[in-house]
Amino acid sequence: MQYYNSIIETIGNTPLIKLNKIFKGVPGTFLAKVEYFNPGNSMKDRMAIKMVEDAEEAGLLKPGGTIIEGTSGNTGMGLALAAAAKGYRCIFTMADKQSQEKINILKAVGAEVVVCPTNVEPDDPRSYYSVARKLNKEIPNSFYPNQYDNPSNTKAHYETTGPEIWTQTEGKITHYIATVGTGGSMCGTAKYLKEQNPAIVSVGIDTYGSVFKKYKETGIFDENEIYPYLTEGFGEDILPKNVNFDVIDLFIKVTDKDGALMTRRLAREEGMFVGWSCGSAVHGALEYARENMKKDDVVVILLPDHGTRYLAKVYNDQWMKDHGFLETKTFSTKARDIISTRNGKEALVTVQPKAKISEVILMMNREGIDQIPVTENDQFIGSVSASSLLEKMIEDPQLREKVVGDVMDKPMLFVAPDSTLDVLSSLLNKENKAVLIRDEAQRVHIITQHDLLRAMSS
Repeated sequence: MQYYNSIIETIGNTPLIKLNKIFKGVPGTFLAKVEYFNPGNSMKDRMAIKMVEDAEEAGLLKPGGTIIEGTSGNTGMGLALAAAAKGYRCIFTMADKQSQEKINILKAVGAEVVVCPTNVEPDDPRSYYSVARKLNKEIPNSFYPNQYDNPSNTKAHYETTGPEIWTQTEGKITHYIATVGTGGSMCGTAKYLKEQNPAIVSVGIDTYGSVFKKYKETGIFDENEIYPYLTEGFGEDILPKNVNFDVIDLFIKVTDKDGALMTRRLAREEGMFVGWSCGSAVHGALEYARENMKKDDVVVILLPDHGTRYLAKVYNDQWMKDHGFLETKTFSTKARDIISTRNGKEALVTVQPKAKISEVILMMNREGIDQIPVTENDQFIGSVSASSLLEKMIEDPQLREKVVGDVMDKPMLFVAPDSTLDVLSSLLNKENKAVLIRDEAQRVHIITQHDLLRAMSS
């Protein structure tokens, strides 16, 4: 009889599938390493079981224990499968930008899910990193794998993904392209492949709002590079220990929109129903290939997960339209176009958290503005708006004598310079009355609803 002893024995040995239509006319052979053939439908199954087994061997995970991890969803699924097979309990923390499908899937396989805010600093006690660490300290006999810094993450791909690709291509691979998040799949695989052939080029795919590309190119961790983005599963506002920049030759950044549109193309043109980061990987590969590939090159692109995680987002026409990814309007103006019309004449007005509310009201009247960012030590830590101050002053007439830090709202979002009017309008609402953008000279500008109306009517 031919059978497996448990679901975790089916992990790995995923196929290489040639991409035909998307790379038509581009020199080279382009192969997708399709990781949704793993039982948990993602590449994270590989490192999840490796982290669990290494923890068992080291005595860090004992019978009846609880696995606690911060995840964007796929690592949680892999850990949940391992836990089901081995008899552990699971608790996962997730950022609130992750799709509802990912949360539902984790709950379906018996995990508990704690949803945390996205737009907070990594060391903020509310972040999904911090909440996972806190739960690990509070719950007896628990294990926190910490996929970002756990060497078993990289080791899993060094021992499985890399050798599989080398064997499947008969050593003919010339380029390896993958998104970079925790770093394990890119760096473990690239390390193995480069040991077989140092000439292999590894290309990391990053997203706008992430620090990786600039850090690779300059060695500078630039917080100005960090702002919210929608793409899930890759890019970071931290430097995980599993990201080995020495084995990544270069990075290419891909926008949320380009990744989303390519994801849909993969389903319709190649029959691959894959996740959002897969589209980002292929779009980045296509950008790179157009300028750099030769006829005999063999390119392997890692496609991390399955499309079922994104039915309410990338594969939902209305969601795509709401975020400006499917053009429904003729407005092609972008954020950078709005600030370029100012010709540098409108300097950003900011206030300190110790400023009195009465001073802020006078400033708003004098400058003719109704929202102001709050800054301290060159960091944007909050915001104040006329409408919010009015509501609070009705409840507390003495508010004008208090300081900004006591009543300020959350900081304004930073947006990518190429955000279209559709995207900007979806972000500006009752909670976000304005957004911020950095130009090429790193100067900060504000974009309000009035700016959008002016752009749409011009």
